[in-house]
Amino acid sequence: MPDVSRRKKDQAVNLETLMGNKPPQAPDVEEAVLGAMLVEPSTIDESMEELTASCFYDPQHRMIFEAMADLVNEHVSIDLITVSDKLRSKGNLEAVGGPVALANLSQNIGAAAHIEYYIKILKQKTIQRELITASYEILKQAYDESTNVDDLMDIAQSKVFAAIQNNVKRDVQDIGSIINSVLDTLQELQGMTGPSGVPSGFPSIDRVTQGWQKSDLIILAARPSVGKTAFSLNIARNAAVDHNMPVAFFSLEMSADQLGKRLITTESGLTGDKIKGGTKLEDYEWVQLEDTLRRLSKAPLYIDDTPGIPIMEFRTKAKRLVKQKGVRLIVVDYLQLMQGPSELRGMREQEVAAISRTLKATAKELNIPIIALSQLSRNAVQRTGGTGKPQLSDLRESGSIEQDADMVIFIHRPDFIGLSEDPADREKAIIVIAKHRNGEVCDIEMKYKASQVKFVEPDQALDIEASRPYVSAASSPDVPSYGVNDFDAQANQPF
Repeated sequence: MPDVSRRKKDQAVNLETLMGNKPPQAPDVEEAVLGAMLVEPSTIDESMEELTASCFYDPQHRMIFEAMADLVNEHVSIDLITVSDKLRSKGNLEAVGGPVALANLSQNIGAAAHIEYYIKILKQKTIQRELITASYEILKQAYDESTNVDDLMDIAQSKVFAAIQNNVKRDVQDIGSIINSVLDTLQELQGMTGPSGVPSGFPSIDRVTQGWQKSDLIILAARPSVGKTAFSLNIARNAAVDHNMPVAFFSLEMSADQLGKRLITTESGLTGDKIKGGTKLEDYEWVQLEDTLRRLSKAPLYIDDTPGIPIMEFRTKAKRLVKQKGVRLIVVDYLQLMQGPSELRGMREQEVAAISRTLKATAKELNIPIIALSQLSRNAVQRTGGTGKPQLSDLRESGSIEQDADMVIFIHRPDFIGLSEDPADREKAIIVIAKHRNGEVCDIEMKYKASQVKFVEPDQALDIEASRPYVSAASSPDVPSYGVNDFDAQANQPF
């Protein structure tokens, strides 16, 4: 494998030849930093923390820094003798100019006083060079007619993001400033009623979570057809319609039209068969639709149905939605259908791990909760004995999903997997909070109305049954419109 530093140097030389300009560099500053590290031990830790070998454009300076890094890793002090010995053992001493060159570096006595400023300059030059290199590589790919445009966009976003992210580090915060920030937030919450985060719309869940909290990655997992999309769509609808909070829903599996039909079914209370056109609507049902969908049509709910969206494209769109639309919650349906970095294609576990890490990093950077749906492995249904509830080990394709998540929620329906034959359990659903980094883990019982594609609280389900009016088939078209759940399905048909 070719040396990474040599490859970066070759890229810069090629770029210089093509563009007629020298890549950004500061040789004098590089010498000052290396000289300061040779004569002042206090500068070593800061330099090693902030800089990498790629921050030094001159290949000789890069070799000297690499030798110093090796010494630090070996817990050996840095001085003229130890650095000379390390360079000699690597066969690089003569290449850097011998001991005389090291001695000349150490003559810059005043450099240690300005080390922080010098480090900042080197980092700026490094970002400039890496952006130029990334741009050059994107340019070559763009001229290649065989490159797929979608792949080109993914490559371009990945390279530019990597060039910036690799050189940006957050400063350490002292505990006093952190406590003051927490107290300010706590003071704001004193005047609030209800959840402190984005409400789920389910009181029993919000009592445990206090709403979906900022910067959290919430994994919602279940086996196929158990109701992941339905539950996540209910959550998105509750936040957008009931609380007027902007929500973005990235659907990688279902089209926007399909999601629209589900939302209409949930909102109107009409059967899925009628919304799909299998059964004709009566005149009074058209009135019902117009009345109940008025709020839904005005809700700040944004849907992106790009299939197999690359993770970097998702990240770009998420940033734009938060900035332009003020989005407070993002839902991804579902994680395993996203495309990871192109260099990890074919290595599925690593690709899923990269997607999971990026989702968490995006939630933290944008300071909003992200709910990502995930498939479960077959172990969840093949396991014998017990209650049949999913476990954290059932998360499919990567253990990183469990590690990166702040919350892991499972949907468990005993009747769906054949663990109950009691007719009373046909609608029973258990929301299992299996991991909760900042709260309790517990099971929450709910009901799943399949005909409405809707999860409801058990007491809410009883209220719906008790309050539903009887409407005969011969009802007049002038019948006034009723509430959302007045026209529930007769049969329990999946949608």
